[in-house]
Amino acid sequence: MRFDVVTLFPDFFTSPLASGLLGKALTKQIAQVHLINPRDFATDKHRRVDDEPYGGGVGMLMKPEPIFAAVESLPRLPRREVILMTPQGQPMNQPLLVELATGYDQIVIICGHYEGVDERVLQVVTREVSLGDFVLTCGEIPALALINGVVRLRPGTVGKVESLKLESFEAGLLDYPQWTRPAEFRGWHVPDVLLSGNHQAIDQWRKDQQIQRTRERRPDLYDKWVKQTQRDRDA
Repeated sequence: MRFDVVTLFPDFFTSPLASGLLGKALTKQIAQVHLINPRDFATDKHRRVDDEPYGGGVGMLMKPEPIFAAVESLPRLPRREVILMTPQGQPMNQPLLVELATGYDQIVIICGHYEGVDERVLQVVTREVSLGDFVLTCGEIPALALINGVVRLRPGTVGKVESLKLESFEAGLLDYPQWTRPAEFRGWHVPDVLLSGNHQAIDQWRKDQQIQRTRERRPDLYDKWVKQTQRDRDA
C-alpha cells in the first residue's frame, strides 16, 4: 500500500514513521509513505502557499495551485483515494480504517493548515475525514493517526492476527478489562474467573464485560450494537 502525504511539515512524520510497529511495517515494505511539500510547487519567488480569504476574515487559507500541482505530480494507482483531513469530514472510525486498508492501493492525504484550504481543493479530493469534533493546529496529527490505523490492519504488521478481531470497536463494542501478573497488587486482585482455567467461562465473562463497559461508557455505541444484533437475528 502506498501513502502520499501532502504536507507543509514533512519533518513532523520523521520520528513516528520510524517507531514501533509502524516503523517495522514500513521497513518490511508492508506500506510506503511518501511526503510531498506543496511549497515545492509554488511558482512565485516567495514560494507562497497561503493567502488572505476573499470577503475578509481572520487567518490565511492554503492556496489551490500548489496543492493541485503536488497531487497531480504523483503516480496514480488503480484503487486510489484522495483524502483531505478536515473537521468538516466524516468521523474517523474503525469501519473506515478497515475500508481503506482492504479497498485501496494508494491513499493520498492532504494536510490542511492555517484556517483551512481554498474550497476548490475539494475538486481533487474524493473523501474528507475528521479525527473528531475539535480543532487542531494542523492536519498532520490526524493524518498520522489514519496512517497508523490503516497500516496496522495490513497483513504482516501485527504478529497475532487474532488479536485484531478482539479489540475495541471490531465487534461494535469496547474492549474488555485485562490484567497481568501479579495476581494481587496493593490489595487489588485479578478476578477469580480469569484464574480458573475455564476458557468457556472466561469467554462469557469477557463478553459480558464488553457489553457492560460499552453500555456505561459509550451508550451511543451500545445502542448501535443492540440494533445491529437485532437485525442480524432477524436476518
